[in-house]
Amino acid sequence: MDNKLSIKVNVADRYYPLNIDRDQEEVIRKAAKMINEKVLQYKQRYKDKDTQDFLAMASLQFVIKVIESESKADVSPIIEELATIEKELNEFLEKEN
Repeated sequence: MDNKLSIKVNVADRYYPLNIDRDQEEVIRKAAKMINEKVLQYKQRYKDKDTQDFLAMASLQFVIKVIESESKADVSPIIEELATIEKELNEFLEKEN
């Protein structure tokens, strides 16, 4: 069974054909909807700009959120520090016994 799906996604009043995995359809459509909503917000606020400007600003906003999320999600230094502390505690406990 083919797990691919052919869809057209509307982004800023342009349609883009995509071949995607079926399980990605919801995420892709939600992403397009979020972009369109952000572009609409900019259109309503700044009437003298063009769609390219709105897409650029929407992209910037979304990438900022991605970077902030990645920064919050990067717990590897904490895990490394905890592993070091655990090792030191185990060594200490072995010496005490």
